[in-house]
Amino acid sequence: MADFDYDLFVIGAGSGGVRAARIAATHGARVAIAEEYRYGGTCVIRGCVPKKLLVYASQYSEAFEDARGFGWSIGETSFDWKALIAAKDKEIARLEGIYRRNLENSDVELYDTRAVIAGPNSVYLKAQDRTVTAKTILIATGGRPNLDPRIEGIEHVISSDEVFHLEELPQRVAISGGGYIAVEFACIFAGLGVETTLVYRGEQILRGFDDDLRDAVRTEIEKKGIRVLCGEVFTRIEKLEEGGLKGHLASGETMSVDQIMFAIGRIPNTEGLGLESAGVEVGTKGEIRVDDTSRTNVPSIYAVGDVTDRVNLTPVAIREGHAFADSVFGKNPRTVDHSLIPTAVFSQPEIGTVGLTETEALAAYPNVDVYSSTFRPMRNTISGRDERMLMKILVDADTDRVLGVHVLGPDAGELSQVLGIALKMGATKADFDATMAVHPTAAEELVTMRSPSKQHRRAAAE
Repeated sequence: MADFDYDLFVIGAGSGGVRAARIAATHGARVAIAEEYRYGGTCVIRGCVPKKLLVYASQYSEAFEDARGFGWSIGETSFDWKALIAAKDKEIARLEGIYRRNLENSDVELYDTRAVIAGPNSVYLKAQDRTVTAKTILIATGGRPNLDPRIEGIEHVISSDEVFHLEELPQRVAISGGGYIAVEFACIFAGLGVETTLVYRGEQILRGFDDDLRDAVRTEIEKKGIRVLCGEVFTRIEKLEEGGLKGHLASGETMSVDQIMFAIGRIPNTEGLGLESAGVEVGTKGEIRVDDTSRTNVPSIYAVGDVTDRVNLTPVAIREGHAFADSVFGKNPRTVDHSLIPTAVFSQPEIGTVGLTETEALAAYPNVDVYSSTFRPMRNTISGRDERMLMKILVDADTDRVLGVHVLGPDAGELSQVLGIALKMGATKADFDATMAVHPTAAEELVTMRSPSKQHRRAAAE
């Protein structure tokens, strides 16, 4: 048997890589991990966690307004962007420290350096200018922002990496994109008083989500003053001598803003990783191709998380990393089920969803019942806020099984986690109906909708 420096070497200390390293170590493996930036990965350092902190900050402007309707007298308020960023940085530093300590406490050896594949069982550590060997290598380098290099002046824009480190809060911002990140940051900036425009090439924002949700969230964010331009793209970015940027759109329209943020998606972070030296196969976007066990075409090399471009969500990367470690080092082979994954968009109002969209349900099932309700949540009644919730349940009419649930409104993300459990267990509409309502809550609507708002019936082929 070959003598290796480590049983497992992990490249990338994000959520998936850290989980895999820790679990493998608890199974008795000799483990090392390399990270060239900061421990915690995209989610902790420049993704989900700092974004959610900014979401909270941006919600206070409406909270102050709504408080008056409940009898509170609100005086003059002001916002300090630098104070927020400093508080965010302090929290991220605390979390990174926890990630490091957890790895060290698990006896994982840490390398603060860029690491690249040097062969099927070898890894080159750039900062130390040396190569180490490992019986198994796990790639967990995640993704990076996609910036279209064909656009003249693209070097002047910011991405979801730089947005967390802006020295000043812009007065006017344009965001290119229509997915999670674009919509969430449009709402963050608008909530902080920034004049915000969302520019998206598609017909409607949030492609891949249920169409009713997409329509409803656009209506609500436009009420908040966010300008949404669909069917439009930037063709050129011009840096102005007096400061700021001028964005040129395909339609011929121009806009002068302080910052332009591109959030047109993320791509697998595999560039310069040395995959070709070991013969690791990648797809057209650079994603590492793996099987159900997260193994590449090279038997000693595995990959988990966004770098595989399967389901690009932090909890999925964690689950994949854990399953890998259990399978390879814990003598407990298992794979990850990528179906029925609950997810949330921290727009304002918030989205929580699990299961099939109406379009997907109609494509997969001949008979589908749709239950939906739109209403103003109780907190908006005496505050006077004109913001509505949407709840939608999709049911297989032949078996009564719930195929999907979609919620737009306060705490929708929290609801989606619990709904995910129900759908994973195969809940039926009858199970929903048999569940006692909690009153007064918005969530009680999920168990009190009795009559379908639509019934789709596919005619049998003659």
